[in-house]
Amino acid sequence: MIANKVNIQNTSKKHLSYRQKKKIKRYISLTMLWIFIGITIFPLIWMVISSMSDQEGLLTGKIQPQLKNILVNYHDMWTNINFGLYFKNSLIIDASTTVIALSIAVLAGYALARFKFIGSNLFGIATLGTQMIPGILFLLPLYLIFLQIQQTFGIKMVNTYQGIIITYSAFYIPFSIWILRGFFASIPLEIEEAARIDGCTQFSAFIRVILPLAIPGIIAAAIYIFLMAWDELLFAWVLTTSADVQTIPVGIRLFVGNYQNRYDLLMAAATVVTIPVALMFFLLQKYFISGMTAGAVKG
Repeated sequence: MIANKVNIQNTSKKHLSYRQKKKIKRYISLTMLWIFIGITIFPLIWMVISSMSDQEGLLTGKIQPQLKNILVNYHDMWTNINFGLYFKNSLIIDASTTVIALSIAVLAGYALARFKFIGSNLFGIATLGTQMIPGILFLLPLYLIFLQIQQTFGIKMVNTYQGIIITYSAFYIPFSIWILRGFFASIPLEIEEAARIDGCTQFSAFIRVILPLAIPGIIAAAIYIFLMAWDELLFAWVLTTSADVQTIPVGIRLFVGNYQNRYDLLMAAATVVTIPVALMFFLLQKYFISGMTAGAVKG
């Protein structure tokens, strides 16, 4: 009896110790998670607070958010360099890039997921391999090609909407294909075969059955394309030379140097640029995560 009681007590202590260890691990994980979240969010909070301060406060480190600074900074930000024009240019270029790149990626991703042809696997891997090449390597050759097109065919490519849209589309199509290929592969083939039996052609089955099921993956690819185009600076800086076609990143860059390093206006502009994409991401993050996960696992 005594031995049984001792065994029971030892077992209880082991279970208690296990629960305590589990709680400790959970608390440590949550603490690390909140630390990581704080480190991630802190620059955004600092950016917003800085946009509410004046230039002198930012330079001296005495940041004091005030209502009058908000009104002055955001007003000057819109008027000093015609920020509204850069905003409009970004919307036109990014929306066009998203539509073009997404249309091509949807068709290519579906073809790679459903049809087997010579080199299909190699092509699928190559689309992902293109993301390993630094974009800056394409800058000078692309610029020279655009100049050659203009001289040979009379089609202006530098400092135009079409030039930057074509460039962005070419850059973001490969990874979008990879995302959508995995998502289309995750859709059971039997669903499409059932639609074919009911009288649908291959194309009508794709339009009526497959596309509605692939909406999360399509949204994920659209978010990826739009966000990448929205933030891109290098090619926009080189391929656009006038405010008529320059995008928001170029406009923000003008606050450094050309306007006496107005960090208060720089922070205000960064806040205005961040809010739309942050809202879009938070509203559609469920689709983005599911689409990216399918694209990463399948294929």
